[in-house]
Amino acid sequence: MIDSVLVWFRRDLRDTDHVALAEALRRAQRVFCCFVFDREILDALPSRTDRRVEFIRASLVELDEALRQRGGGLIVVHALASSEIPRLARQLGVDTVFANRDYEPQAKVRDAQVAEELGGLGIGFESFKDQAVFDGPEVLTQAGRPYTVFTPYKNAWLKRLADEDLLVSAGGQGGLVASSLATGVPSLEEIGFQPTDLRQIGIVPGMSGARHLVADFRARVARYAEQRDYPSLKGVSYLSVHLRFGTVSIRELVLVALAERALAASEGAATWLSELIWRDFYFMILDRFSHAAERSFKPDYDAIAWEQGDRADILFAAWCEARTGYPLVDAAMRQLNSSGYMHNRLRMVVASFLTKDLGIDWRRGEAYFARQLNDFDLSANNGGWQWAASSGCDAQPYFRIFNPVTQSERFDPNGRFIRRYLPELSAVPNKFIHAPWRMSIAEQSACGVMVGLDTPTPLVEHDEARRRTLERYAVVKRSAGA
Repeated sequence: MIDSVLVWFRRDLRDTDHVALAEALRRAQRVFCCFVFDREILDALPSRTDRRVEFIRASLVELDEALRQRGGGLIVVHALASSEIPRLARQLGVDTVFANRDYEPQAKVRDAQVAEELGGLGIGFESFKDQAVFDGPEVLTQAGRPYTVFTPYKNAWLKRLADEDLLVSAGGQGGLVASSLATGVPSLEEIGFQPTDLRQIGIVPGMSGARHLVADFRARVARYAEQRDYPSLKGVSYLSVHLRFGTVSIRELVLVALAERALAASEGAATWLSELIWRDFYFMILDRFSHAAERSFKPDYDAIAWEQGDRADILFAAWCEARTGYPLVDAAMRQLNSSGYMHNRLRMVVASFLTKDLGIDWRRGEAYFARQLNDFDLSANNGGWQWAASSGCDAQPYFRIFNPVTQSERFDPNGRFIRRYLPELSAVPNKFIHAPWRMSIAEQSACGVMVGLDTPTPLVEHDEARRRTLERYAVVKRSAGA
């Protein structure tokens, strides 16, 4: 039995189904809990009004209250985590620090640094698998290598899954300690930020917000497979931001998916389970192939000559500012810019448009999403952008280029989503809502929408852009991964 442990919360803001906390309670007599608003991360944010910071702060208030009800409390500090955790561990006099693993390259460097400094103080450091169902060498090919194609990975993942992989002990003989350092969660202003519109746009932080969404989606999951691609429908779970910050555990959601799949032989639940497995897959890719965080997963794709100079900057700015002239693309970008959320089908559409219609390096789009998305997660964001650009593992073929008009016609057939975010097009008939430039001048005048005045002229002509993209990708078409 360990005398005392400090549990370092990071992207796991809950007090249940939490591996590091459960292990601490099982193995230690006294358990302290802390969270660090890491200045290395916060100081780099471009805005002092960031919904993610407000989400974290509100979730910490709920977590602190839950820990206090169990006899403990949360020590919350605003500092450099790499130096604060060793300092705090020494001040508390703990034997070891427990934390759940993080797979991002910078986080792995930080944790190695913390472990080294703790070791110099005679304090241990242990990390645990929590945000993934499987990690490390747990799911490998028969040759003992990491999978780089999703379907065989998924099949191996499902074959390996056992009841014990989804169960976490509630703890043991140890007890949470109410430290005098647990003085409450600082306000946003105290850490240099301002309130946002988080609640106004319908995001309820914390474990309570996650519980509500799980219950709501459970009643709809049977329709997930048929509705998930239509942005005007309430077809998805909206749990991504909660998974990102760990206000709900991945194990709980897998259990829900398995239960619903077994209960009703639900194709929707089976499809949702596949999406949860994709999350594990992208964690594994980032963990085992860290070069993908900055370069193409397939090295040959780094030879692509993307648009450069003023033209690239003009095209990229138009994409960011929802001025491409393609209604579905612009509506999706307005959704992102106004709410920090974008429907998953639309993430694929706008990423394909940026890379394959405009010829802009996927890294620029990835970085923009990283700034804007409430649910930004490096592994999924990187994986999604490299999938769209065909440079990633198990990506779409380079010659698969989404047509933004046919995507619009298929997934927003009546233009409901477009009209919600582009109200200036509300009077455009369904026949032309996906491509207003196809209207005659008389038709434009009749509905009060003049192309080039009330709505942008398309930046590019898709068929011509497709031709240029095939030429651009010619440098990789003979590679083994193309």
